[in-house]
Parts: sequence; C-alpha cells; structure tokens
Amino acid sequence: MKYGFIGCGNMGGALALALSKKTTDICIGDPAPKAKEFAEKLGLCYLEPKKVALVSDRLFLGVKPQMMEQVLSELSPALKEKKPLIITMAAGLSTRRICEMAGITLPIIRIMPNTPVAVNKGTVLYCSNGLVNEEDIKDFLMDMEFAGSFEAVPEELFDAAGTVSGCGPAYFYMMIEGLARGAEKCGVNREDAIKYAANTMLGAAQMVLSSPDTPETLKNNVCSKGGSTIEGVKVLEENGFYETITACIEAAYKRNKELGKN
Repeated sequence: MKYGFIGCGNMGGALALALSKKTTDICIGDPAPKAKEFAEKLGLCYLEPKKVALVSDRLFLGVKPQMMEQVLSELSPALKEKKPLIITMAAGLSTRRICEMAGITLPIIRIMPNTPVAVNKGTVLYCSNGLVNEEDIKDFLMDMEFAGSFEAVPEELFDAAGTVSGCGPAYFYMMIEGLARGAEKCGVNREDAIKYAANTMLGAAQMVLSSPDTPETLKNNVCSKGGSTIEGVKVLEENGFYETITACIEAAYKRNKELGKN
C-alpha cells in the first residue's frame, strides 16, 4: 500500500515521519527544497505532485485550506485515473467539499492532527465519508500508530472539536510560557522554569485523564484556604481566565467555518 504526501510542511512532515516507522513505501511531493531533503533523509521516494497522485493508493493532502481548490484542480486528472483514498488535514473543509473541489467523488478520511505527533504524542481527530470502509480505517490507524492517539468524531462536530485538539497546543504553550515568565520574575532561571512548567502541565493532564474527578474539582483540591495557590487562582478569575479561554476557542471555531466556505 503506497502512501503519498502532497504538501510536506511541519505537520505533513511529522505525520510522514510517524508513518515511516511502519512503512517506507511513501512518496513525497512538495516543491520546497527542504521536502526533498526530508525524503532523502528518510529514504523515501520524491516526485512532483501529479506523479505522486498517480502512484499513491492513499494520498495525504497537507496543503492549506485556501490552496486546496487550486491543488485539487491541478491533480484532478490524476485523481480520476488512480482514485486513491484521500487523507485531508485542511481545517474547515468537509469531505463533501473536497470531492466538489476535486471534481470526483473519492473515499476521504478527514483528520485534524496536532503538533505533538512529532513526538508520538499527538491527538488526531478523524472522520470519513461513506466510501471508506471499516477495513480501510483499521489499516490506516495501524499504520499511523506512532503518531499518537486517534479519536473518531462525527463530521458535524469536527470543526468544533478540532479547535481543542488542533489549536489547543498553541494555547498550552502560551500557558507554559506565562508560568515560566512568572517564575523567572521570582528568581528561577528560564530553562528550569520552562521545564518545571511543562512537566507540571504533563502531570496535571495525566491526572485529568486518570481521575474520575472533574478539572474543577482537581483544581479545588490544589487550593487550600489561605494558601498560595488560591491567591494565584483569584488573579486568574479576576482577569477573566475562563472567559478568555472560551472566547479563543469560539474564535478558532468561527475561523474554521469561514475556511470551509472557500
């Protein structure tokens, strides 16, 4: 089963790297010089995009939503000839819209990965159209096991859920940066401050996943009356922490819907 990647930027490259741990039957198609260097480094095939589409049984489309229509228009003859299973990671573009852009109805798996796939810890949402069978999904998930965990999501919720998993790492990185800056002001060196903040976030996430308690309860368990934690929590609450986080998710979701209109 040959995989192809059209567009191999940071996310596409991370997915290709994870996939290469299961198979090297992969072909990269991206005009950027670093994409060719990436393929050579991993011992993968490198061809121009139209040829990649012609030889691939499963084709990743790692292009931005705004570029998708042009790319699919150029690939349309090859797609009609080969009829590969398409794997798209373009935010906002439904499986139906991808078929419209390609001018042909194809089996499509839609994914929303996040940057931690680069360290095998990604959370990747996925859905598919009616032309993808259970065996296709099973094989795909097995091939991609080194990317992280995969979560099936109904397509009608895909854009909303993707704002958490796909966009979320950026918000968590900001939280780590903020914690580290605060520690620096109190005398901790930057390298240690970032390490402490990141490891603390990692542990807290594991607590949420393994505990029957809600995040709110877990937060309250850290706060003792008259202690230091509650003083920091008061500052966050007084400055609209929850409202700000909620608003950022809503803004990302709105943008996803706008991208889907392209």
